Amino acid sequence: MKYLLLGTSGCHLCELAEELINECLAAETDIKVELIDIAEQTQWQQDYATLIPVLLHQKSLHSLNWPFTKTQVLTFIKHSYD
Repeated sequence: MKYLLLGTSGCHLCELAEELINECLAAETDIKVELIDIAEQTQWQQDYATLIPVLLHQKSLHSLNWPFTKTQVLTFIKHSYD
């Protein structure tokens, strides 16, 4: 499964979200999270600029918006939309 973490450089909340997601997925080998800087990706800016950080399931485009907890991340991933 592949997820995107939408954020931007210098965003403290984005850094917190990345740490939290990494903790949640430390034992998961089949789940990949790619960091996307929306400042460099205009296709994401319109929809997500005011919502970042956002964990996005790449295939279904379902999202989990900040603030989120470990439990919410794990539930979101467990109920994958593949």
